[in-house]
Amino acid sequence: MESMLNKLKSTVTKVTADVTSAVMGNPVTREFEVGRHIASGGPGMSWRIYNGTKKSTKQEVAVFVFDKKVTDKYQKFEKDLIIDSLKKGVQQLTRLRHPRLLTVQHPLEESRDCLAFCTEPVFASLANVLGQWDNLPSPVPTEIKDYKLYDVETKYGLLQISEGLSFLHSGVKMVHGNLSPENIILNKSGSWKIMGFDFSISSSNPSEAEPKYVCKEWDPNLPPLCLPNPEYVAPEYILSVSCDSASDMYSLGVVVHAVFNEGKPVFQVNKQDIYKSFSRQLDQLSRLSPGVLSKIPEEVREHAKMLLSVTANVRPDADQLTKIPFFDDVGAVTLQYFDSLFQRDNLQKSQFYKGLPKVLPKLPKRVVVNRILPALTSEFVNPDMVPFVLPNVLLIAEECTKDEFVRLILPDLTPVFKQQEPVQASNMILLIFLQKMDLLLTKTPPEDIKNSVLPMVYRALEAPSIQIQELCLNIIPTFANLIDYPSMKNALIPRIKAACLQTSSLAVRVNSLVCLGKILEYLDKWFVIDEILPFLQQIPSREPAVLMGVLGIYKCTFTHKKLGIPKEHLAGKSLPHLVSLSIDNNLNLSQFNSFMAVIRDMLNRMEAEHKTKLEQLHIMQEQQRSLNISTHMNQSEDTKNSPSPANQVREIDDIFGGSSVNGKENGSSVTASQPNRVSLTLEEKQRLAKEQEQAAKLRNQQPLAPQSVKPPATNTQTKDLTSSLLNNMTSLSNLSMNSGPRMGPIQGSTIPSSFPTVAPMGGKSTMSNGFNTGFHSGGMAMGMHPTNPNMYGGMPTTTSTPNFSTVAQNQTQSAKAPDMSALDSLFTSNKPKVSLNQMGSMPASGTTAPSPWLSQFGTPQAPQTSTIQAAPMGGFGMQANPFFNPQNFGQPATVAPAPPTGMVKHSTSVNKDLKDLFG
Repeated sequence: MESMLNKLKSTVTKVTADVTSAVMGNPVTREFEVGRHIASGGPGMSWRIYNGTKKSTKQEVAVFVFDKKVTDKYQKFEKDLIIDSLKKGVQQLTRLRHPRLLTVQHPLEESRDCLAFCTEPVFASLANVLGQWDNLPSPVPTEIKDYKLYDVETKYGLLQISEGLSFLHSGVKMVHGNLSPENIILNKSGSWKIMGFDFSISSSNPSEAEPKYVCKEWDPNLPPLCLPNPEYVAPEYILSVSCDSASDMYSLGVVVHAVFNEGKPVFQVNKQDIYKSFSRQLDQLSRLSPGVLSKIPEEVREHAKMLLSVTANVRPDADQLTKIPFFDDVGAVTLQYFDSLFQRDNLQKSQFYKGLPKVLPKLPKRVVVNRILPALTSEFVNPDMVPFVLPNVLLIAEECTKDEFVRLILPDLTPVFKQQEPVQASNMILLIFLQKMDLLLTKTPPEDIKNSVLPMVYRALEAPSIQIQELCLNIIPTFANLIDYPSMKNALIPRIKAACLQTSSLAVRVNSLVCLGKILEYLDKWFVIDEILPFLQQIPSREPAVLMGVLGIYKCTFTHKKLGIPKEHLAGKSLPHLVSLSIDNNLNLSQFNSFMAVIRDMLNRMEAEHKTKLEQLHIMQEQQRSLNISTHMNQSEDTKNSPSPANQVREIDDIFGGSSVNGKENGSSVTASQPNRVSLTLEEKQRLAKEQEQAAKLRNQQPLAPQSVKPPATNTQTKDLTSSLLNNMTSLSNLSMNSGPRMGPIQGSTIPSSFPTVAPMGGKSTMSNGFNTGFHSGGMAMGMHPTNPNMYGGMPTTTSTPNFSTVAQNQTQSAKAPDMSALDSLFTSNKPKVSLNQMGSMPASGTTAPSPWLSQFGTPQAPQTSTIQAAPMGGFGMQANPFFNPQNFGQPATVAPAPPTGMVKHSTSVNKDLKDLFG
């Protein structure tokens, strides 16, 4: 790797040194920067050709340099002859001006070491292209080594040389005298130009109709650079020391042969014995065999044979040769027309440019890019011609690479993007660019797209012409994926919306909606919801096409995987808008059905999503309740008479209205609803997090330790907590709900009739005074809250859950119903409620089953075995009260067994009130 770098460095250094030494001290370097060595040409391939630029204008040029070291091997007078001959050729070329002659940009300059002059940009000489690489840099440039002439280039090149000779012979009355591939230069665009006028001969009587040319006798002792190339010189020039315009035509015939025969002339000449060689050549030319011209195309073979004729009068002149059918090729004619465009008027040019797209595909890319494209872009300075030239330029751009487009085409297109005058031409230009917008966005750099291309699109959307607006709206979706998102969001979409709202054309409005619908996939979800969908409600017209366009945008947004409409937006904005549009009188049956189909799809998805979310919330709440209940159960005292976990869960289900199913069914219901989960909103997750945090605090709280009350000593079987409670809670006497004696069966003890009955069973007590208010704390069930708040260290945190399943347990209690009106204030509501007096009324014997709504709060149980389980809630308030928990009513009630005597009587009015209350 290091050796390669060193080799490259040495090569660059050598080339730089060669260039510096080649033009050191030459005045040309004051005005021009000399670049690398690219080609060679001129008499004897003596001129080295360098690329260069003019320092003041940065204009590209070619610098021809002759190094005087080449003449060091000659004597002084020979050196002078060579220098004089070269100077004559350049000076003659400088004086002549014609499109077929090489254009000199700076005249010949001489220094001590070299001769130099500047011309138009050059690619190479024809001799270089045909394989003659003398005086070329080493290694030979790849672009020259691999260059192959196309047929159209050869035809038109020969035609150009013929036209150049016609100018010399007819216009200047001059014979070139040394026409050969080394004196034919291919310029940067591929045109063939004549140079090398070192041996040119002007007419001695230019004013007369018949010119007369005097040539010098061939002197074989002169240096080769002081003599024409003998392989291309006409026989009469050597043998009879005579020449005229026909002599140049013979040289052209040999050039034709060389072009089609890999640069080889017709005969090889022995320069040591030139006269003998030409005499033999003369005999061969008089009976030229067909094999000599076999590689020349048949349509020009006969004319080439005439050009090589020994008799000068037989040779066609330059003007005649330009008219042969060989040059009637469509490509050659097209190139010829381009070279004469400056002579045409706008009408002729426009007709030619209209037919050019049919010709361009038939021409090689190199010819199109190097020859036709520069001629087309030069027409951009004429605003009237731009609409005719632009389609051809964009057609060429399609075949160019991105680098070629940026380098060769984009600089000339940039002013055209901004052209707005004349108006008619500007509109045509907009239409043409819009049709090729995908090409422009694909090959134009992002910065130029932002600064030049997209502003033109915005101008088209705001154009007063409806045709341009429609075309722009139809084309935008085809290249929307190539537009950067900020430009689309901040500039393109607002203009489309403005065009839709402000136009008076139905076609523009409909096309705007269609355009938006097609580019939705390139927008993000929230931009569509925040900007596009609200815009639909601003559209004033109600034509069927507009309504269907609105429906299409809703449908695309709703069904697209990337977008979608949230259920909140569906319920609050999308569905109300669509429903109002669906009943518009302008819609026919098919259009109405389309609206309804989309509305039904939206309703179904909204229902499914919301239902799934509610199911998930319900499952999470049930799981949280179960977790809290399990925690309290684990903290309770494990006694031998405590009910089994299954019974506890069943009793809890009864307390909460039978909304959950215990055991196996409960598990199956949870499992069945798991697949329907949907993601929760942030607010719902925050609320669940707070509930879980509260539950964790409850679990970590130390269980309450109530003071133990010793039962009377006389009772050895069961604990009677009544005496202890009566001693500690004397204030409860004021809460007596029945002043009369109230006798009930109590195991082992008798309670005064002024207090509710408390029946301790198995370590738990069941207390009944028309309704149960038991709570569970620290493994002990208490009948009521103690009157002294400090008795248990503060208010209990466990929840007291009312149970109205058993209003009275003793058949022998007094007939007078307890007065519960004091508790009616707990159930405040705007509607009349069922009073507790009504709830506590005694049913007659043989009554029917209790009211279904009462069964929501628990399944009636036998008075002797009924136990109360505390629910994991706060006091008797919002959560424990079913009236503040309407969802309990929406769940199926468990089937209650036949109530025992003393259940609340079924009341029709109660059901009616509840129905009014909960619907």
